[in-house]
Amino acid sequence: MTTNSLVTLDDCEVATAAAEAGAAVVRALYGGRLTRFDKGGGDFATTADVDAEKAILDVLHTARPADSVLGEESGRQGAAEAAREWLVDPLCGTLNYAVGNLLVAVNVALRDGAAAVADPFSGETFFTDGRSARVRQDGTDTPLTPTSATHLVDVNLDPPFPNAPGFRAVDLLARPAFVARFRPRVVSTTLALAWVAAGKRAAYVTDGGDLTGSVHFAAGIALCRAAGCVVTGIDGAPLGPSGRGLVAAADPETHHMLMSMIRG
Repeated sequence: MTTNSLVTLDDCEVATAAAEAGAAVVRALYGGRLTRFDKGGGDFATTADVDAEKAILDVLHTARPADSVLGEESGRQGAAEAAREWLVDPLCGTLNYAVGNLLVAVNVALRDGAAAVADPFSGETFFTDGRSARVRQDGTDTPLTPTSATHLVDVNLDPPFPNAPGFRAVDLLARPAFVARFRPRVVSTTLALAWVAAGKRAAYVTDGGDLTGSVHFAAGIALCRAAGCVVTGIDGAPLGPSGRGLVAAADPETHHMLMSMIRG
């Protein structure tokens, strides 16, 4: 897109264009030789993370030059007094990607606003303007419709575990009630949140603190909320500054069942 065309886009279109720009880089570099950059604690970034973030930032800086941006790899950029901030995770599922697993996501969200999650390999881009949520594939936009019909629940088993020992995600998987109702999945990427909004997962559960301002989770949370999912912390409380992790469920019944297991 040209500079002029980017400037005329609304926030939802900007988020979508930025996520798709990052996804194009992730897709192009897949299978190639990747330099790794150690981030400590077993975490790392790759050339794909860095280059995808640059592509996303190019779109955001061009389309919304007055806004600030918080990128996973480059940190915060833009004026400190900016009224609006974009949250960018250029490659969620870096370890998956580095070992040849295609389960990854590119996340772009305007804090408390529009958001987009692009799947570089399925060609799907999930997006929301904050009111409704859709998925775009092959030029066609379709409303996201959550459903628990799959009975698949994605559980994040990656550290840290700030709410242990009171809550351990792995303990949830061992509960007879969970096994009787659901089937666990662990994809190790927040693409799973988009799948809850799209009806490909019944729910998603992760430990953590306040995830609303996280570059990893903000876009997926926005999608789930706009699609009509039930979204709370693992304690059942609303998300926010004192939040504890995340439970995103396709419907109230699924959320109630999971909360009863977690509290039990």
